[in-house]
Amino acid sequence: MAVAVAPDPARSDAVLTKQTGAPPRPLPDRTGQVAGHVASTFKVTVLMVFAVYFLGPVYCLVIAATKPTNSIYISGALLPYKPQFWTNLSYIVNYGGGIYFRWLLNSAFYAIGGAGIGTLLAGAAGYYLAMFRFRGREGLFLMVIGGMLVPGTALALPLFLLFARLSIAGSYWSVLLPSIVSPFSLFLCRVSADAAVPREMVEAGRIDGASEARIFFSIAVRLMLPGLVTAFLAQFVGIWNNYLLPLVMLISKDTYPVTVGLGTWQGQTTHTDILETLILVGALISVVPLVIAFLFLQRFWRSGLSLGGVKA
Repeated sequence: MAVAVAPDPARSDAVLTKQTGAPPRPLPDRTGQVAGHVASTFKVTVLMVFAVYFLGPVYCLVIAATKPTNSIYISGALLPYKPQFWTNLSYIVNYGGGIYFRWLLNSAFYAIGGAGIGTLLAGAAGYYLAMFRFRGREGLFLMVIGGMLVPGTALALPLFLLFARLSIAGSYWSVLLPSIVSPFSLFLCRVSADAAVPREMVEAGRIDGASEARIFFSIAVRLMLPGLVTAFLAQFVGIWNNYLLPLVMLISKDTYPVTVGLGTWQGQTTHTDILETLILVGALISVVPLVIAFLFLQRFWRSGLSLGGVKA
């Protein structure tokens, strides 16, 4: 009776090496694959938790904005209940002669004007601090960093007293002018210019006879574009969500931004129940411009724009 003999792996490898002249292929190590799979699963789980944490309030706001006024507090916060978003939207369109959309336009004016002018000035100042060497440059930059540590609440009253002296308190300028200045934008633009703008390209432009303004707008702005967009978005969101400064400065309801306008409605909910629905719908609409701004400007966040622009 024949007896089956198990093949010897070592002998088989030796025969294979002798026949082909190549060493045997090692068995794949599954440990690294398993560890990578576990790490990727952990990353996805963490991202999902953060997504729920940040998007959960937005979801609750969307659900609440679609409910009738008498069911906001008696129905579940996570489930729709007799949705009537278009009816609620018609309420906010007609209430007070459409004053909400006047507040929305005011917020757009303050945010776009302040962030646009502020980013241009911060970009030029950051480029100057990065490209030029002069006495006191580092001290000036440290003052900018110190300005980032001063809370806006501490500046509201001094600014009001200053603008009252200038007879512009209560006007659009009393909110727009302070919104232009942003130490964080200047800090970000200085870092962006220092990292993205090669000094060789600046020197080449000067040798070709270009003015400093032309070098800045033709070369530096393009290379600093991701940093400028980041500074614009940060300043835009900060101005759009600003509540204290307009509350201190403004008197007329026609000049209110949407944050202060919704705040005035909040103080009247005990007398008018429909205002609770208007506040929810208004808060939801006020988020839409921020989402649009992020979706439109995210394509400008690109790195490596200057790769290959300078020969080694």
